[in-house]
Amino acid sequence: MTQEIRVIFDRIAPIYDQLNNWLSLGQHRIWKEMTIKWSNPQPGDICLDLCCGSGDIAFGLARRVGATGHVYAVDFSHNLLAMAQERTQSQYPQPSITWVEADVLDLPFEDNKFDAATMGYGLRNVKDIPRSLKELYRVLKPGAKAAILDFHRPDNPQLRSFQQWYLENIVVPIATQLGVKEEYAYISPSLDRFPIGKEQVELAYQVGFAEVTHYPIVNGMMGVLVVSKL
Repeated sequence: MTQEIRVIFDRIAPIYDQLNNWLSLGQHRIWKEMTIKWSNPQPGDICLDLCCGSGDIAFGLARRVGATGHVYAVDFSHNLLAMAQERTQSQYPQPSITWVEADVLDLPFEDNKFDAATMGYGLRNVKDIPRSLKELYRVLKPGAKAAILDFHRPDNPQLRSFQQWYLENIVVPIATQLGVKEEYAYISPSLDRFPIGKEQVELAYQVGFAEVTHYPIVNGMMGVLVVSKL
């Protein structure tokens, strides 16, 4: 499964940002900023962005930590990391970001390294969610926070129906026109498998996080899981 997901993200890399803008009407930038804020990065902090994609959240973290801080941005898609690195060249001043090709289930970092962490649209795609959360817990410093943004199935039946209609009639047709139909058709089954908010909270407590809150946004079609390590 991990290899299949990696292939999907390598293939969609060229149109990843374009499609995200179209599908969210630009709103994804607001949700990412909310995620950054909930992770509470401070000037001079060392931060981690997991499943960094083309780098939106990593760049936001870099702005928060400033020249005295540093961001490690991790993704297992070589093509998306290459895009993110290209974007770095156009940033003035260039942000302090290290791009790392790695699996979030086996992070190449020592224990208690990071002051804050984020993950955008990644937890739903990992093959072992508890292990991913356990790795995140391991690399965070005591007192650190992490915020995890992702799509969800809403509880409301009408909103759930709307979400499914939107995926089938807007998302997949646009992806089809861009030649990546199969890559975006996987979103719906991935949502069916993804733990709901209260289940995510329980999983986070089980791996050791002391404070856990799940914030539904966009009428429950998305959410941010905020965790704290004491």
